Amino acid sequence: MISFVLSLVALVVGYWLYGRFVEKVFGPDGRPTPAVSMADGVDYIVLPNWKIFMIQFLNIAGTGPIFGAIMGMWFGTSAYLWIVLGCIFAGAVHDYFSGMLSVRHGGAGLPELVGRYLGMTAKQIMLVFSILLLVMVGVVFVYSPAIILESIWGTRMMWILIIFVYYIIATMLPIDKIIGKIYPLFAFSLLFMAGALMVGLLIKQPQLPEIWDGLGNLGAERFGMKNPIFPALFVTIACGAISGFHATQSPLMARCLKSEQMGRPVFYGAMITEGVVALIWATVSSYFFFYGGWREVCPPEIVAQFTGQTDKTLIQFFDAPTVVKLVCSSWLGVAGGILALFGVVAAPITSGDTAFRSARLIIAEFIHLEQRTIFRRLYICIPMFIAAIGMLVWQMENPDGFNAIWQYFGWANQTFSVFTLWTITVYLVRHHKAYYITLIPALFMTTVCSTFLFISKQAFGLAPVVGYSLGGATLLVAIVWFYCWYHRYQVNHKS
Repeated sequence: MISFVLSLVALVVGYWLYGRFVEKVFGPDGRPTPAVSMADGVDYIVLPNWKIFMIQFLNIAGTGPIFGAIMGMWFGTSAYLWIVLGCIFAGAVHDYFSGMLSVRHGGAGLPELVGRYLGMTAKQIMLVFSILLLVMVGVVFVYSPAIILESIWGTRMMWILIIFVYYIIATMLPIDKIIGKIYPLFAFSLLFMAGALMVGLLIKQPQLPEIWDGLGNLGAERFGMKNPIFPALFVTIACGAISGFHATQSPLMARCLKSEQMGRPVFYGAMITEGVVALIWATVSSYFFFYGGWREVCPPEIVAQFTGQTDKTLIQFFDAPTVVKLVCSSWLGVAGGILALFGVVAAPITSGDTAFRSARLIIAEFIHLEQRTIFRRLYICIPMFIAAIGMLVWQMENPDGFNAIWQYFGWANQTFSVFTLWTITVYLVRHHKAYYITLIPALFMTTVCSTFLFISKQAFGLAPVVGYSLGGATLLVAIVWFYCWYHRYQVNHKS
């Protein structure tokens, strides 16, 4: 419990100290924001500050800080360090600058920002990459909630149709009609669930592994996991530490801020809050898997079912959604069951509809098509949803379709953060600011993503020694590339 409490305190202190430093580096001022200067009543609308925070939190969170943290804690207490350090020095910085750069550039989406600072080739790559990623998010978050809802009532196809119709409506309507009204409620539910579980942890004081007990792969020792901590941990825990998907969501709220001074609590603060949620669920997962917590929350018939079986069987049976439902129902009662339903159903659905909304705005920005009228929105939405339906049909007909899409999404998500961090770094260099605050995370995430690509079975599947060597070579290339560019820039822009 000591490591958990210290990590929690570190996140709060990180927000107040490092968050203020990051804000000072950017330098918010009193200029009119896009919500004021470009108001259109659809996407550019001034919303109350508390509502923007809640929507931003839900948009970037979904079930990411829950499911990712549960699976990430299988690696052991290294997850604590990644959540805390990744959140403070990488994820929150990534979210703050991606949001504030959008504010400074008229609510621009990520491809536009990448094009401005990394060039047109990078912009075109990011345009295709971002639309594919966002459509994948939407498709994944149609199918997975439908599976859960099917077990309660109705058929899977019925729920797929209902969710998809909701996506179309939410994507088309002005942001304050549905998203602005119901998202804060869902965000409160996620926060209340996490807070109640934290109280439960503090009351129960269960035995938990501490950081000083060792940072090795506990999953390998207990469950026979073969994935190495590096880079698997840093891809598994994405939303609780750093996630490129957030850079596609921050522009949505950048178009609703009334003042630049709200950037730190909205963008940096929402990411720190997500880190707290991830930390709580990582701790719950640690107790559940490593110290017999599953025996406490499971019905007697399930406990009897696993008596005498191997731990590997245990971890294969209890996937992340099952852990959420069991823990919430046991610790929080009927209310916990309802909150668990919000967590594993409502949260992914809300992430899905904002993913489609982001895709619509990115496409509109690229083809210079204003979105005030519903017919112009339809021009983009109709082909986009046709493509999504095609991907959804493939996923349903392919027995391993969901897992395939999710695996590619996980790597693509973190690769997105690499592009964003390099974009911010170039911006900071050009404006003579402390560029090292994003350069270091950019180099680290470049190494993580390239190494994962080399050694992952879903990609090249190279031998570890080869994969790690190529990952290290990629790091060296990135360092040399940056400093060559930096030197040329300094020479060409000497005053």
